[in-house]
Amino acid sequence: MNKILIDTNILVYGIDEDSTFFRRSRKLLDQENDQLVTTSKNWVESLAVTTKSSGYNLSNDTALAIIEEIIQGIEIVYPTQESLAIFLDLMNRYHPKGLKVHDFEIISVGLAHGVHKVATFNTRDFKSVKEISLAEV
Repeated sequence: MNKILIDTNILVYGIDEDSTFFRRSRKLLDQENDQLVTTSKNWVESLAVTTKSSGYNLSNDTALAIIEEIIQGIEIVYPTQESLAIFLDLMNRYHPKGLKVHDFEIISVGLAHGVHKVATFNTRDFKSVKEISLAEV
């Protein structure tokens, strides 16, 4: 069974029935052929997006309930000493700046947990990283 790291946008679009990405997100989130993984950072980012007043403006309770429901069956992985070492190595090799640094933290946590494939709609944020491949969404 392949492991696929689920990026924040997949989680968020997976609850937004009005999004043009909803069906593709749900198809991935509802499949059972691959082991889906997300990081604690993605989980927190999903809460930030869904509760932000310029975003979905959900109450904390509603957002937590929705996100907790959508991540059932998805393994949440956490930063480790190994992921920090990978992160520092990636920072030195790729030199990301600004918000892209967050993407490299997410990649490093996934890699430390043996996840080399990422599912995202923001492929430009990840396609230059040779250590991973992008899942078709």
